Amino acid sequence: MPQEQSNFDPRLHIVAITGIIEKDGKYLILKRSERETAYPGFWTVPGGKLVRHEYESLALTPNTDAWYDIVSRTLEKEIIEEAGLEIEDIKYLTDMIFIRPDNIPALVLSYYCRHKAGEVKLGKDIVDFAWITPEQGKNYQIIPGILEKIINVDKLLKS
Repeated sequence: MPQEQSNFDPRLHIVAITGIIEKDGKYLILKRSERETAYPGFWTVPGGKLVRHEYESLALTPNTDAWYDIVSRTLEKEIIEEAGLEIEDIKYLTDMIFIRPDNIPALVLSYYCRHKAGEVKLGKDIVDFAWITPEQGKNYQIIPGILEKIINVDKLLKS
């Protein structure tokens, strides 16, 4: 299947941040809307894109001309927007790149964390949610690679 062409500069990438959230030995997955460009209708973990105007509205880190800790801030914001949850104990897991159906490359930075507070409230592009064990994840159409990462996090947290 040929990919659609895009006027996007091939040197530029979308940057997305995702979080595998653990709560009582289970992990949150969210079902994406059928309107999504990449993986419509698939299950995933919460996260979202790094958006320039969102961090530009923040104060610069003192004594610098930059914004530090933007990845964790973005992850916290996206999880509140998509799932209504607060998180804590954020740790880096892995990164990957894929080419979206619109031919735009996306860099995904993946983290894991623990549920801190709140009950799931679905965001605008999310149609369902489930708290699953890694074994239960086999019963869902999860974006390729994500269930394996949930299994890795489960092993890390149990070791």
